[in-house]
Amino acid sequence: MDPTLALQALAAIIADEPLRDRFLALTGFDPATIRARAAEPDMADAVADFLSGHEPDLIRIAAQLGVTPDHLVGMVR
Repeated sequence: MDPTLALQALAAIIADEPLRDRFLALTGFDPATIRARAAEPDMADAVADFLSGHEPDLIRIAAQLGVTPDHLVGMVR
């Protein structure tokens, strides 16, 4: 797993209000939890699962980070 890529993907999600709101709703995390656990493996898993669940977001975030979608969701697999 690439922890830097996981953090970059999380930052991209958090920076996009609609994505952030959906991520919070679907994961049950709150902002304080995200800040406290951002670098933990379970957060990377949540990011990969979230992006895997909606291909347009996966493609957009992967392009934003300059990686392939497969590489992005494969970051924890």
